[in-house]
Amino acid sequence: MKKLLGVLCLYFLCLYGSLSSGVNGDNLQVLKHSELDKQDVQLSRNVPDHTGMTVSGNSYQKVWQTFGAQSRVERDAFLNESFPTGFKWATSSESFKVEGAWKAGGKGESIWDHFGHERLAYGNQTADLACDSYNKVDYDLYHLRGLQVNTYQFSISWARIFPLGLRGSQSEKGALYYDKLINALIESGIEPVVTLYHWDLPQALQVNGGWKNTAIIEAFKDYADFCFSRFGDRVKTWNTFSSPWVESYAGYGTGEHAPSIKDYAVSSYQVTHNMLKSHAEAWHVYNDKYRSTQGGKVGIALNSDWAEPDSSKPEDIAAADLYLQFMLGWFAHPIFVNGDYPPTLKAQVEKKRDCPPSVAPVLPVFSSSESQRIKGSADFFGLNHYTSRLVRITNGGCAASPQGVGDFHAHVDPSWPSTASDYIYSVPWGLRRLLNYISKEYLNVKKVPIYITGNGMPTAYSGDSLNDTSRIEYMKSYINEALKAIVTDGVDVQRFTVQSLMDGFEGKQGYSQRFGLHYVNFEVPDRPRLPKQSAYFYNQLIKKNGFGSLKSKVFKGVEMPLTHRSAGLPASEVPAKSKIVFEKFSRQSKFQRSVYHYGSFPQGFSWGVSSSAYQIEGGWNADGKGPSVWDVYTHKPGSGIAGDANGDVACDSYHRLDEDLYMLRAMEVKSYRFSLSWSRIFPDGRRSSLNQKGVDYYNRLIDGLLESNITPMVTLYHWDLPQALQGINGWENVQLIDIFNDFSDFCFATFGNRVKFWMTFNQPHTIAWSGYGIGQIPPNVKQPGTAPYRVAHNLIKAHAKAYHTYNDKYRNSQHGLVSIALNADWVEPRDVNDIREVAAADRAMQFEVGWFAHPIFKNGDYPETMKWQVANKSQLQGLSESRLPSFTEEEKKLIKGTADMFCVNHYTTKIVSHIMAPFNPPSYESDWDFSLAEETSSPVTAYLYQRAVSWGMRRLLNWIKEEYGDPDIYITENGVATDYMTTWDDIDRVFYYKTYVDEALKASQLDGVKVKGYMATSLMDSFEWRNGYNFKFGLHHVDFSNPNRPRSPKYSAHYYYHIMKDNGFPTNLEEKIYGHFPKDFIWGTATAAYQIEGAWRADGKGLSIWDTFAHTPGKMANHDSGDLACDSYNRIEDDINLLKQLNVSHYRLSISWTRVLPDGTTKHINEAGINYYHRVLDALLAANIQPCVTLYHWDLPQALEDVGGWENETVVDRFKEYADLMFSRLGPKVKVWITINEPFNVAYIGYGIGIAAPGYTDRPGTLPYIVGHNIIKAHAEAWHVYNDKYRAQQKGIISISVNSDWTEPRNPYKQEDIDAAERVLQFFIGWFSHPIFKGDYSEMMRTIVRERSLAAGLPQSRLPEFTPEEIKRINGTYDYFGFNHYTSVLAFNVDHGNNQHYEADKGAAVMSDRTWLEAGSPWLKVAPFGFRRILRFIKEEYGNPPLLVTENGVSEHGPVDLNDTHRIYYYDKYINEALKAYLLDGVNLIGYTAWSMMDNLEWNAGYTETFGLFYVNRSDPALPRMPKASASFYINMIKCNGFPDPALGPHDCLNPDTGGTSGPVTDIAVWFLGMKLSASDAEVGLSTTFALLIVTVVGVICLSLFAFRAKKLSKKKQNIDSIGLEKRL
Repeated sequence: MKKLLGVLCLYFLCLYGSLSSGVNGDNLQVLKHSELDKQDVQLSRNVPDHTGMTVSGNSYQKVWQTFGAQSRVERDAFLNESFPTGFKWATSSESFKVEGAWKAGGKGESIWDHFGHERLAYGNQTADLACDSYNKVDYDLYHLRGLQVNTYQFSISWARIFPLGLRGSQSEKGALYYDKLINALIESGIEPVVTLYHWDLPQALQVNGGWKNTAIIEAFKDYADFCFSRFGDRVKTWNTFSSPWVESYAGYGTGEHAPSIKDYAVSSYQVTHNMLKSHAEAWHVYNDKYRSTQGGKVGIALNSDWAEPDSSKPEDIAAADLYLQFMLGWFAHPIFVNGDYPPTLKAQVEKKRDCPPSVAPVLPVFSSSESQRIKGSADFFGLNHYTSRLVRITNGGCAASPQGVGDFHAHVDPSWPSTASDYIYSVPWGLRRLLNYISKEYLNVKKVPIYITGNGMPTAYSGDSLNDTSRIEYMKSYINEALKAIVTDGVDVQRFTVQSLMDGFEGKQGYSQRFGLHYVNFEVPDRPRLPKQSAYFYNQLIKKNGFGSLKSKVFKGVEMPLTHRSAGLPASEVPAKSKIVFEKFSRQSKFQRSVYHYGSFPQGFSWGVSSSAYQIEGGWNADGKGPSVWDVYTHKPGSGIAGDANGDVACDSYHRLDEDLYMLRAMEVKSYRFSLSWSRIFPDGRRSSLNQKGVDYYNRLIDGLLESNITPMVTLYHWDLPQALQGINGWENVQLIDIFNDFSDFCFATFGNRVKFWMTFNQPHTIAWSGYGIGQIPPNVKQPGTAPYRVAHNLIKAHAKAYHTYNDKYRNSQHGLVSIALNADWVEPRDVNDIREVAAADRAMQFEVGWFAHPIFKNGDYPETMKWQVANKSQLQGLSESRLPSFTEEEKKLIKGTADMFCVNHYTTKIVSHIMAPFNPPSYESDWDFSLAEETSSPVTAYLYQRAVSWGMRRLLNWIKEEYGDPDIYITENGVATDYMTTWDDIDRVFYYKTYVDEALKASQLDGVKVKGYMATSLMDSFEWRNGYNFKFGLHHVDFSNPNRPRSPKYSAHYYYHIMKDNGFPTNLEEKIYGHFPKDFIWGTATAAYQIEGAWRADGKGLSIWDTFAHTPGKMANHDSGDLACDSYNRIEDDINLLKQLNVSHYRLSISWTRVLPDGTTKHINEAGINYYHRVLDALLAANIQPCVTLYHWDLPQALEDVGGWENETVVDRFKEYADLMFSRLGPKVKVWITINEPFNVAYIGYGIGIAAPGYTDRPGTLPYIVGHNIIKAHAEAWHVYNDKYRAQQKGIISISVNSDWTEPRNPYKQEDIDAAERVLQFFIGWFSHPIFKGDYSEMMRTIVRERSLAAGLPQSRLPEFTPEEIKRINGTYDYFGFNHYTSVLAFNVDHGNNQHYEADKGAAVMSDRTWLEAGSPWLKVAPFGFRRILRFIKEEYGNPPLLVTENGVSEHGPVDLNDTHRIYYYDKYINEALKAYLLDGVNLIGYTAWSMMDNLEWNAGYTETFGLFYVNRSDPALPRMPKASASFYINMIKCNGFPDPALGPHDCLNPDTGGTSGPVTDIAVWFLGMKLSASDAEVGLSTTFALLIVTVVGVICLSLFAFRAKKLSKKKQNIDSIGLEKRL
């Protein structure tokens, strides 16, 4: 019998041994032999074959007596009551399960990181990325707000705070992450509950024994102390540990859990002992140091099953009690009773002391002082509970496991519902019993409340992941048992926490088991979270605070009193006075219109999102709804809808109202614009067919919005006319005016007590023209010359009648507002200086907007220009009267002033031109006499003819202000389409909102336009009319292939949330600071030999690779070359004079290698070349300007290139010899040397993609790396030559100048993009800096190139390796960090497959933020904040070396403007960011060099792009240099040595009489057409010359026109499809 019992025990141990005990609900299940199991512990309660056990304190006996005799009916009876007022509803997560970013911000490796990397988890999965919560705080907060929990429990990663486990290794970035999370929770009204330790010990501590080592007690105490001090001002509830039993049992007992130690007998008990003492120490730290000021609570979250006796036998009852003592009492008894382990547990251990030493359990003993310190060290009892067990007595023998020591056996009732975990079964009634047991057993000595800190169940990662009905049933029953314990039994439970917020990494089980209320797609890098049905259930439970009946609430909308109502305005003139908008804005430069504006909208601004009924509701025939014209149209074969799609289901919002409300709550919008489905309320369009279920739906929607403090903005008609009314010709029938009024009346009466913002029609222009003119939308009437005007006529009258109905019957009691939503593109005249074009633009606005707005907002009649155009066209067509109907005087009176605000839908801008359109056949479009074209300089979108032209928004708003009497304006639709392939990472939509909303802000703040609200279009992806589901406008992604229609927020949703939260853009990253650079700061400007010297074959100069490249056809813009350049070889005095005027302290120039060594070797030294540089240096020194000399600025001798150039390792010696010669000959006059300029460009641009000399493209995977390798060695050799031979005597400094953009992740919420940004930096600046400043290529670069090379079958890495001797020689070959910087980029991950080239190795592509100002070079965008960030990066990455900015500047393209405001803007912003880096970040910045002194040859762009502070007039053979306005700016910057604070009054440096210049820069003498003139005179001369040239050209043109005046003009391009005027179809 005993043998059989042993076999059965072993069988159940293997079957149920699962760390999960819900892994204590913590889901790290120990499946069978391979699962992390707490069950084994639970199983470990096997009781020996004797009856001498006693029930501790009789608590268990009391509970058993109370509940043991219950019938199943009594036990399972459901309690329909509510929880006490103030009850806390929570959900939770744990750091290692969700955060990811396993080494970000300096985080140390944890034992779970190590566990995953050792390939011990299911499917070799790791927690490296997990849910990416480290980067997705906003995503997690979104879902917490959607759930409406008032509490969120999360754990801190010890290794993220202290990477090595000790305070000395503190990571500030880790602490900042938790600061961000905690602050975000509090801002959203959610209480943070923080667990200090949830199983993820720093691996550095585990190496020293982990929890077995008593030293960890002090380490944990110190860690807790830090957390209390850092976060305790905001965190008021702390768990020291969560489920510590799991770690002691499964981590150190079974070894199935990290740290994978198998030692039941000793380690498991020792770990518990140390954890208990650690907990107590942390509690006392808080109690002694922080409680009085912070006022929080500290407890511990213990996991426990309920143990039900297998029978009513006393010995089984005692075994069940012992099971609880071995699981719960092991930790709870010392803390909550007497500071020591339970007597029964100690007795059992004592019984086993005669077992062999290898298996005999060793239970440590607390000293009296330790017991005293542990006793009472909790302010609440945290309970993690997931399941129950049936327990009976058995004989455990000498098995070292807990079940062996405990002498009990646990199993389950096969009738209990199972879960995805072999350990967790749904046994809800066990929770009530366990709560009663805890109350009786542990809460007598110290009365503290119980917090349920974890409860949940896993589902398998398969099947329907969203319809988790089993979880709903689990939650419902368990939460009800907690309610019974509170209400019926009087147990003091104050919080319930559902495990968990979202699916995560479940330890041993990886991602195969899911505990989340939200599904996480771990297969895509975006890690989208999708609410499961259980999330919506939990939300409803929270709203009701339990299971009682939801008390009926009476909701009332916020009244919106009418601020003013226009009695009408005079008719618009032709053209209208609002043309001043064109005059004000159309002459703006691109720079002026593009400068970003920072600020906030007025208080009370209405932020919202929009949708419409047919696009989202679905339920097309549900609950009595009648068919609409769109239902009929989409069901008609061959309708032309993309993909034959329809709105039958759409987003299924009719059946998923809670899901829509969840999104709106999560976004915290203030307003939600939606439309009513006329045929859902009146199926046949008339009141007699009233459908109450349709009314009920909208009542639920409106009440749900108001309950969440969201203002409903209701559109009565959004294109979905009841088909029954179309049967009487729809809007062509005047009867619809009264029928619509009756529908409106019903809606006002039914919903108006809660709805205070009404729009009668959405885009009546679209209804009239697209529906009845060109027939592209229902009812598909094609009568372009007449029907649109008749329909519009009826729509305007219908609107007016509905308005008066509200005004007369409801306004006094409901206090709402009524208007109409009009669509409006902005139109820009092709030539603002052409009166006819301006008139055409005005006409375009009147035909689109004025058609409806003029009657309503002005005089009750159509615009005069529209009446004129249509009347004349009608007459030309032989008609007796105008095709445009006329209003009677009575109708005009009724129509004018029928809007309380101006609602506008805006998407894009067009360019308008005057034309003479044909008048036959009659058409609304032909009546215009203008054509529309795209604004081609703006970004395209997925929607044809709908470019993102943000600046049109500001102009449109200003036009409305001027045209319609400065009304309150609500932007009721604005958004952009992305294609169907774009899901969550919708960067284009982010840019769209970032730019368009800013233009609205400009209109509000700068122009005084009364912008009152903004509705983003749209809430979610939906049915996009004729485009079906091909285009997506949503802030939320909807999976239309899934019948559940799951919604999940896109990147744009989180971005828009922050716009709303910040009420605009209040934070300017580039806000100016004031202060000064150090007194010895280097101020300089720079040039390069090939770019300025010219004289390409003079005085013995040899050919360089740039000479060859520039003379190769097709390589250079405009066939330019550096043959002459700025002729600086012959104009030393001119250049020195410019430098003297600038008052720079340093001038950076480069030496032309071939000018001094024509063939690149020292075999032939060209003394004429050396003498030239002597003259330059002497002139500089005479002017008190220090030369900063670059040895190599890209112009390699062609003779060396002929033998391999930088690919040939012999170039290292040639460069060393060349450098040696220059040091010896020029060194006494030079104190600052640069070996090589921008080695990245040499290696990659010249030898990789070939757009610079020498122009190679054939080996992009190897050649750049070889070239870079040799460049680094050449630099090092030159440095050593100087250091060894010349430094002592010449006392100069020498380094290299590397270049780099700053790189930001394109999507900051996405680890994949964050990693891409890091790779871009390491493959750019790190490629050359890392070896020089650290000794070798970065580990990242070496690993990536090596692994990709080997994966492609190559025998070794394509990146050459340095020998140890080379590393030693290269490391430290710098005296300062020379750095060139111009711009920043956004990086994102790109997988190039197995391609073997530099870009594929980098694995990233880059782009620019659309708000960054453009420059004259396509690669250069103005992003000043990046300058500070990369300077700080250099400080942190390379040990804060002296940093000299050796290039920084901005280009222009096309005609030169001497008033270069964009360059002044650039220098002002960038230099100020450098000042921040110096003053605020502690960057060791020693100098700044502006690129460049003067316009010059910009490499392969020739002279088309110019960077100079001085303009070089290349039309004059004398090449005169003329100062630009930026030169004056830079002079003052140098004189002031920074930015004097204007608040301190005028600074002496701004006095024109001080400084090193003899006069203002405008008096610089220049050569112009052979004459020496002042700069101002030369500018006048230049302008006059250009003017004369223009007159001549115009004269020739006029003569040509006169000669051919009889010739007809060619037919102009056909207008863009007229649907382009519409919003989007």
